Amino acid sequence: MINRVIVIIAALGLTMCAPKKVAQEESLVKPNIVYILADDLGYGDLSCYGQTKFSTPQIDRLAAGGMRFTQHYSGSSVCAPARSSLLTGLHTGHTPIRGNKEVRPEGQWPLADSVTTILEVLKDAGYVTGVFGKWGLGFPGSEGDPNNQGVDEFFGYNCQRLAHHYYPYYLWHNQEKVYLEGNADGKSNDYAPEIIHKKALEFIEVNKDNNFVLFYTTPIPHAELILPDKYMEPFRNKFLPEKEYKGVDSGEGFRDGAYGSQPESHAAFAAMVTLLDSQVGELVGKLEELGIAENTLVIFSSDNGPHQEGGADPVYFNSAGGLRGFKRDLYEGGIRVPMIASWPGKIKPGTVSDHVSAFWDVFPTFAELAQVECPDNLDGISFLPALLGQEQKKHEYLYWEFHEMGGRLAVRMGDWKAVKYRVNTDNPKPIELYNLANDPSETTDLAKDRPDIVQTMEELMQKSRTPSSVFTFSSETIIK
Repeated sequence: MINRVIVIIAALGLTMCAPKKVAQEESLVKPNIVYILADDLGYGDLSCYGQTKFSTPQIDRLAAGGMRFTQHYSGSSVCAPARSSLLTGLHTGHTPIRGNKEVRPEGQWPLADSVTTILEVLKDAGYVTGVFGKWGLGFPGSEGDPNNQGVDEFFGYNCQRLAHHYYPYYLWHNQEKVYLEGNADGKSNDYAPEIIHKKALEFIEVNKDNNFVLFYTTPIPHAELILPDKYMEPFRNKFLPEKEYKGVDSGEGFRDGAYGSQPESHAAFAAMVTLLDSQVGELVGKLEELGIAENTLVIFSSDNGPHQEGGADPVYFNSAGGLRGFKRDLYEGGIRVPMIASWPGKIKPGTVSDHVSAFWDVFPTFAELAQVECPDNLDGISFLPALLGQEQKKHEYLYWEFHEMGGRLAVRMGDWKAVKYRVNTDNPKPIELYNLANDPSETTDLAKDRPDIVQTMEELMQKSRTPSSVFTFSSETIIK
């Protein structure tokens, strides 16, 4: 049974990373880090991962110049726990944020100040830290506010519910609300992804002579599928028959979570991913223009599998790349995501890695790049050796839990994958077992054939969670 109460992260006894020499790369100069995280982009939504209905040339160029991972996983199948796993180096059996818990009027359940994030570690190691895009890990002013979790400069959406909308009334710059006058009174003139992108480019420009880390957490292509006509026009009438979505365009829910209408959902989705592709190209181009590309590791990934809301049509676009499931699933389509890494002169161009990795590996990887030591009790394993073409340590297993839709669990051990649904109900489903080497689309359940593997998976599911307790904050309440 999944206990619905979130654990006290302090019980894990996390300590700050301490300086060390990275034995395998003593001569390695600490690089800048640009980590680009798309929102709800599926494993098959990039042409370098098999998308055929439209192309992503800039991201393909990034892959051609670096390494493309074929077995990388998100921390969860929805936004907040995925990002919590990313920043804490802990899978969802240990990371403190395990669901999309809302705080009204704005924000989500916050990370506590007792939590150590990779952003705090990098800041302490001398990096200037920036997050541009979507946060979703603590309402403004809370312990989970980005400025209280190691972020020097934040610009974007604090709240992932408000990030559903691309013409918001305001964005946040650290502790300041930046009102978008062009969107006042329901108008649609100031497109937030353009504004956030401009600010991210400025952050790189300002910090070109510093060690910096940029988390570019774009809201694209999460629903709602809305963008300016100049981006839509090249794609109109090219993805027929179109899919019309009737949403909320005024009144209750308007720009407060409910998705707006989109009569051309197919064209809008292709246009949004194409815009994302262009922005990735501009970020990389800025690094090259400033002469710092060779000292910058760029990683591109997505926070979970493709969504079906707001007019999205992942079946039409084969957004899961032939994998089973979508966002909120713990089948491969919900959690396996693209990851591309580029570092000129360090990562061999045009390489493909089948190393099995996950979001909780990002913390130790970036800490190793910064030449600081991490706690032994992180769930992650640095994949820096894989990036550099060296011998890579492997996970014994990977674990996920999901707290919506009756509760879901999953474990991957080698090529074996176990999935268990409705675990928090009176009628839990039995474990399903798949061999991903032969059956990556999880079509043939082998649970009855391999009871020995099923028993091992059951044991791993049981042991992969910390003892549950009430997760506490220094503030008395999180309700604003």
